[in-house]
Amino acid sequence: MKTMLMLNKFLSYIIPIKIFKTKSILSKSIEVTWANGELVLDSENTNYSYGSLQRILRRGLKHFGFKKIAQMNHILVLGVAGGSVIKTLVNEIDYKGKITGVDIDSGIIAIANKYFKLDEIKNLKIVIEDAFEFVLKTKDSYDLIIIDIFQDTTMPNFLFEKFFIDRICFLLNNKGFVLFNTMCLTASDNFRNQSFVKDFDTANFKIQTIPRVEVHNELIIIEKKK
Repeated sequence: MKTMLMLNKFLSYIIPIKIFKTKSILSKSIEVTWANGELVLDSENTNYSYGSLQRILRRGLKHFGFKKIAQMNHILVLGVAGGSVIKTLVNEIDYKGKITGVDIDSGIIAIANKYFKLDEIKNLKIVIEDAFEFVLKTKDSYDLIIIDIFQDTTMPNFLFEKFFIDRICFLLNNKGFVLFNTMCLTASDNFRNQSFVKDFDTANFKIQTIPRVEVHNELIIIEKKK
């Protein structure tokens, strides 16, 4: 078993090695693949966890500063998939506070537990629920909210609705942050993001973007001023 793992890892620098494929509730295809020496989780058309997605979200976390994140008490992750951003928090930042991860797809979480050992993270609580429903009901507040919700290359419309983002900002502690990962593949996607930033409440929040991370992604950063 260990020999096969090492062989797959070595060969993946030459060619991707697919080790598991299935369908989930929301995705036509979910694959676990060795690529460039690391295990990644992909949908039919995009990377879901680890690989480029982990680099994208790590870039956003570096914007806040790892030292600041390590001192936070409670982080909410909306859209867990394989859990790459959670692994960054725990393994690279050494974050020891509470992490709540919300994902609608129990099948994805089962894969994350089996192949990426997500269930071994002691300070992580996973909730299987629609993100919109969760943020309506939760009584907790958070120092950092990470939004990373995709259905393959599509982002649900509710993520950009005023009611949803107002609720997200309400759940932030003072001086808290939102890290919102978006995908911009078309001109309408670019216009959507521009309108989102333009119409945002800048009296109580600071908003900025980190454009073209890994070509097609744009990170939206929100900070609660007080």
